[in-house]
Amino acid sequence: MSKLSKPSEPQNASDNAAHSAEAALIEARRTKADRLRKRGENPFANDVYPTHGGTTLDLADVRIHAAGARSTDGQYSGDQVKEITRGKIYHVRGRVVAQRSTGGLSFLRLRDRTGEMQLLVAKATLGESYEHLSDIDLGDIVEAEGTLTASKRGELSIEPLRVRILTKALRPLPEKWHGLTDIETRYRQRYVDLLANPNVKNVFRARSLIVRATRKLLDEAGFLEVETPTMHTLVGGAAAKPFVTHHHALDMQLFMRIAPELYLKRLVVGGLERVYEIGRCYRNEGISTRHNPEFTMLEYYWAYATYQDLMNFTEIMLRGIDAEIAIAMPEMHTQWKAERPFTFEEPFARISMSEAVTNAARKTGIEAWQVAVDQRGHEGLLALFGNDFGQHIHEWARSSARAKAIDWGNFRKGWLKCENDGERLFAAYEYLSEPFLPEDYQSAEGKQSLPVFIIDYPFEVSPLARRHDAHPELVERFELFVHGRELCNAFSELNDPYDQAERFRDQVRKKALGAEETMDYDEDYVRALEHGMPPAAGFGMGIDRLTMMLTGAPSIRDVIFFPLLRPDT
Repeated sequence: MSKLSKPSEPQNASDNAAHSAEAALIEARRTKADRLRKRGENPFANDVYPTHGGTTLDLADVRIHAAGARSTDGQYSGDQVKEITRGKIYHVRGRVVAQRSTGGLSFLRLRDRTGEMQLLVAKATLGESYEHLSDIDLGDIVEAEGTLTASKRGELSIEPLRVRILTKALRPLPEKWHGLTDIETRYRQRYVDLLANPNVKNVFRARSLIVRATRKLLDEAGFLEVETPTMHTLVGGAAAKPFVTHHHALDMQLFMRIAPELYLKRLVVGGLERVYEIGRCYRNEGISTRHNPEFTMLEYYWAYATYQDLMNFTEIMLRGIDAEIAIAMPEMHTQWKAERPFTFEEPFARISMSEAVTNAARKTGIEAWQVAVDQRGHEGLLALFGNDFGQHIHEWARSSARAKAIDWGNFRKGWLKCENDGERLFAAYEYLSEPFLPEDYQSAEGKQSLPVFIIDYPFEVSPLARRHDAHPELVERFELFVHGRELCNAFSELNDPYDQAERFRDQVRKKALGAEETMDYDEDYVRALEHGMPPAAGFGMGIDRLTMMLTGAPSIRDVIFFPLLRPDT
């Protein structure tokens, strides 16, 4: 019995026909694999090397050899190709992605990691083995060895002296991908998605370049890359619900890390003044277009820097990463950049949270809000809302299209959970300002949105950040939003062990009251601070979200090879 899994049971007549057709195709390919074996050929070979004196090259490198025969319109002259390459033999490998035959001539399109090229296979050259081409199907991986030429249409081609199947694909390539069901299949069977959709490879290639460019920028700035534990005995480093696991040998409950922050800052205490880590983090939260429970985070910590320094460096870093993509992938970068609704070309906006709220309040057209912020700024607005503003929602929502667009139901629910004015200011920002950042902060020409640093958060919602010396009710923190999407979170670090201990206690108190997204009291981290941590600033950014932003991917699942999905029932 074959090790290939059986197709799931058909649900209706249409499914039954589809499964029957697929089963017939698979059986036909198995028959061809058996035919190869009978000829003494292995349909799953591993001896890949030239046998006719050819030079093994990737397809892109083969093209370089014939570059001089390419005209300005992109076509090749067969005579010039042969003159330049002087009968050299090339050995290539790849997957068959298209094929057709006419008379004694067959055309196979081969794809490898560097691109595609046509095999122009002549019966006169292959002789009796030409008939074996009938055993080749779309998706098969083959090797070919031969000289270069050009087709009548001016396409650079290889004229093989031999063609051999290396791996027989038993399942056919998909014909098309569309609709919700196919999108789900793309994520579940990423290996097929990569074969069927070349642009998917471009996104993941860009992701790799983004990570490489990030490392390069940080390394050149004197940072040391480190690794810290991914299993923690306490919940800390961010406000999120963790995944719980168990170590049997030590009989210990452990938590998959939600952030590496507290360990990285321990290293700053230990004298590693500039450190960073790019690694997996895990948060037991909902799944959305911007959230996957398993994601990749960059965090770095910089002694003797402030959050102001980090804002400056963030602009440099993002532009530098984007420039690296432009160099490595010029064609795709041009396309992605043209489609972006935001711009990096101008200085990013820097707006305090209180200012963002008052600016947003003025744009709603709600007269009472206008009076409140004119008289007392954001404090006047919070006072107007009081403990519950539910009775005013219907009236306020009719004031303008913008007022109607506010998520009033969730805003009120969040407001009723707030314990203090710091939390209320944050709730007002989340619902009144954040959703409208792209329209409130625009480029000089007004055609694109500006990235926005929202700065100076209430200390009550920032348990690890340093307070302002002049405004102790606030902390030196920023989050960067690019076209309304949060990308970075950073702050001047809290290095006062007494203040940190008190904030940990407040987190424990909230957890006792039922809050899920809280931290534990980390006694060892407080002890580390008691040894003295230099003034420092720290930064966190999701690599997945950065990739989405730079490539225009609509969902985080488009930039993670294997995102978490519900079981396929």
